[in-house]
Amino acid sequence: MSEYEPPNPPSIEDLPEEAIEGLSFLRAHTAGILRFDGDFIPIKTVITPDGRLVAPVMIAMLRSVDCAFFLPEEPAHEDDPVLQLQVELEQFQEDGPDGAHADRWRIYHGDPPDVNWAFLSIDAAKMSGIFISGEALHIPNALAADEAALCRDINGTHAEALRAAAIRETGVDIETPRLVGVDPLGFDVRGRFDVKRISSGRILKDGNDARTRLYELLGIST
Repeated sequence: MSEYEPPNPPSIEDLPEEAIEGLSFLRAHTAGILRFDGDFIPIKTVITPDGRLVAPVMIAMLRSVDCAFFLPEEPAHEDDPVLQLQVELEQFQEDGPDGAHADRWRIYHGDPPDVNWAFLSIDAAKMSGIFISGEALHIPNALAADEAALCRDINGTHAEALRAAAIRETGVDIETPRLVGVDPLGFDVRGRFDVKRISSGRILKDGNDARTRLYELLGIST
């Protein structure tokens, strides 16, 4: 399968508030725990431009018919929110038409722990006792066409401003930050060990809006 379109995907603006909250939470966390056949294994994911999750997985995970994915991997506090996703795994080949998704994972996380790749399609989700449809979380990235150019701009010219913004937004000093993802709800910054999220604070409408907002967050004058 080289292309995927979720059935009648809504735009972010059309989603109810709880679905936007769930989608924001999903995009802010790239490490979680996959439960399959009674086992719990940590995995890291990325979101494809069409809205699916991608991860390197164990063969046993692919054979399971009952998989749930919990984000984040380890909540900082007992009462912190956890997003539970009921997912179906579909294997794809790195040397096939979907190989670019494995490359995207490496941009975020480096070398994978497994050589088997899978899409994690979301059937349903629950967070803070509220149920969210899988369709509401399968939202294509409306800024996918602008993502690479914006990442090149920031990483090539404004790395120190990105580092300062990451400290302000996340409280973590990322020594060598790299902007690796842009979507209507925020920006993904890769550090040495993990990926941090800078929220956009509002829904970004297009590439120009994303650039303007990121420059504001980084304190860059245009």
